[in-house]
Amino acid sequence: MRVAAFSSTVCAAIFVLAGCGTGGYTDEGSQGAGRDLFLDANCGACHTLADAGTRGIIGPNLDDAFAQARVDGMTSDTFTQVVAAQIRFPIQETSTGTPGMPGVRETLPECDDVEGDDFCVRDQDRAVRDVAVYVAGVAGTGTAPPDQPAPTDGKSIFTANCGQCHVLADANTSGTIGPDLDASKPSQALAVDRVTNGQGVMPSFADSLDAQQIQAVAEYVSTAAGQ
Repeated sequence: MRVAAFSSTVCAAIFVLAGCGTGGYTDEGSQGAGRDLFLDANCGACHTLADAGTRGIIGPNLDDAFAQARVDGMTSDTFTQVVAAQIRFPIQETSTGTPGMPGVRETLPECDDVEGDDFCVRDQDRAVRDVAVYVAGVAGTGTAPPDQPAPTDGKSIFTANCGQCHVLADANTSGTIGPDLDASKPSQALAVDRVTNGQGVMPSFADSLDAQQIQAVAEYVSTAAGQ
């Protein structure tokens, strides 16, 4: 499983970095800015992170990935180095065939390389640092923000859970892991089936979205695709 592979990679990286003294990456950065970037870059579409209130299941659960190492006494400083390295040099092709993590030019694109109003950052190095410090500070701590009402409108659900993998102009998303929905124009019935059961590299969202949410996102996609 990709989560297990990622967790093993994290553990290996943690132990290597733990013996590196004070050299290398530092923990300078802003947790507040990092949280905003984590949400704005839609990292939660792929990752579960309790502090951010995200429940993505395509990529590793970040709380699970760091919880045991935190219990074992590893510090946020070490985690910061691990997260920054994963963002800068992600595993883009996995041995299991599941989706890899997009490169930093896609996850945190610089504004000079982006046209229009698409998400971008003015200082990529700073952005990586802020996200790394944020995730390192909160992942696996067992804390979460107050419960927020689950979104019920299809567009919000799509943006939060699907945009990192799919192109859909109406939602201003440009993911390339899954099909271009504007081109494929799925029916509502097909969208319900895919969201509920998954297919290929697409996971099932039946455990993270309720029936009402699945119907809402399916109706939205079938209506908005290709418009």
